[in-house]
Parts: sequence; C-alpha cells; structure tokens
Amino acid sequence: MRINPRIVDAAAKVGLSGQAFFTVGILIVIVAIICVKGLPYVNMEFIVSSPEDMGRHGGIFSAIIGTGLLAFLSILFATPLGVGTAIFLTEYTKESAFTKMIRFGVESLAGIPSILYGLFGFIFFVIKLGMGWSLLAGVLTMTIMILPTIIRTSEEAIKSVPRNLRIVSYSLSATKWETVTKVVLPAAAPGILTGIMLSVGRAVGETAAVIFTMGSSLRLPTSLMDSGRTMAVHFYILAREGISMEKAYATALVLVFSILFINVIAYYIMNKVTSRYS
Repeated sequence: MRINPRIVDAAAKVGLSGQAFFTVGILIVIVAIICVKGLPYVNMEFIVSSPEDMGRHGGIFSAIIGTGLLAFLSILFATPLGVGTAIFLTEYTKESAFTKMIRFGVESLAGIPSILYGLFGFIFFVIKLGMGWSLLAGVLTMTIMILPTIIRTSEEAIKSVPRNLRIVSYSLSATKWETVTKVVLPAAAPGILTGIMLSVGRAVGETAAVIFTMGSSLRLPTSLMDSGRTMAVHFYILAREGISMEKAYATALVLVFSILFINVIAYYIMNKVTSRYS
C-alpha cells in the first residue's frame, strides 16, 4: 500500500523538529544545571583573584589567563598552517596519490584520542626537547590537535566557492594568488571561521593533553616556559579530587559563558565579512 506523500512529509517534519528540539533541550538542561549550582559562587572577586589552597579558596584569574593564552596562541599557530594546507590541496594541486595521502593523514590525525596527543606532547616536547611542563609545550600540542579540524573545514569551504567566480577573476587578468586571496578566501570566510571557532572550543575545553604538557600549576604564566592551568583542567581537578564542588561548578559556568562570548564575537565578525563581500 502506497502511503500518501503528504503524510510522509508531515511525519518527517515532525520527526526532524523533535530531534532538533531534543538537541537544544539537552543544551538547555546542562546550562541550567551549571547555572543553578555555580551562579551563587560567581562574583567579581572569584573572577579577579587567583586560586589558593589547591583551589579551595580564591578565584580563577590565573586559569582564565592560562585558558586565553593557550587558545589564542594555538589558533595563531594553527590557522596559517591549516588554511594554507587547504588552499594548497584545493587550488594548487590536482587530485593525485599525493593529495590522497595528505587527506588520509589529516583524517587519521582527527581520529586520534586526545590522551595520545598528550602522551606524544609529553614525550616529545616536555622530555625530548626539554621544554618541561610549560605553556609552549601545551600550545604546540594543541596546535597539532586542532590542525585537522581547520584543514578539513577550510578545504570544504573553499571547494564550495563556485568555479565561475574563479573564471571571471582570471578573465580580468587576475593572477592565481590574487584570485585566491581576493575572491576565493572572502567567499569561503564563513566556513573557514566556523572551523576556527570549533578549534577554539576544543582548545578551551581540552583537559588530558593540557595536563600532560602544560601542567596544572596555579601560578599565573608570565612566559612561554611557565607552567599553568586552564579552566577546564581547574574544573577537572576540583571535581575529580573532591576539593570543592562549589568552585568547580562556578568554574564551569565561567567556562561555558566564555565559549558563548567567543562564539557571539565570531558570528559578528563572520556577518561583517559576509556583508562586506556579498
């Protein structure tokens, strides 16, 4: 018996809407729990003071600075490498065994558990290169971790740019580099920025790789060779060791709203870029 297409369409719409609302509902529940348990302990003193007594007292200022430095420097290193690799694969090479090998390597890197990245960073950067538990070791490890995300999202964004735009640019006597920088990249900017923001989220929320390479010092990092602690690591240690669940939830709340703030700024920049080149 053939089912009426309108019934199938209505059922599909209801099912997909339910899945969307379920996903958003999970997010709302998680944020609500964190807000209820952490908001009473978040104040200005908690934000601007450093942890004391293993985190039982004081705030999270040093963890906020450590998180910001780790995320900023990792993105600063990974973005040129990732976007440059994507441009090379899409604009300067033809499909071959070499490009397939590069993509296979990128996809393999994307599937490696973060704990293995941390172990690699500990053995290579911390021990072999003598960096010790330091911000630099954490940044280099995190750069390797987020490279696959930036490469794959940037490559797909560049591929989605219509070929006609390139042809028109060449017809106006533009060079390959001018076409890439002034036509392709502006059109692909929203997709590239999305990959970068996903990478920021991973850098901010990572724990295993950071503990192995950056360490977990409560001190404020003042140089690349200083150890430090991110908010995610601080939250993990407070909760895992049972030091202070109140401080842990408060740290989680600040972490969640920090990521939200970063996303809002990123979407604002993305809309500005899109409107400029539309």
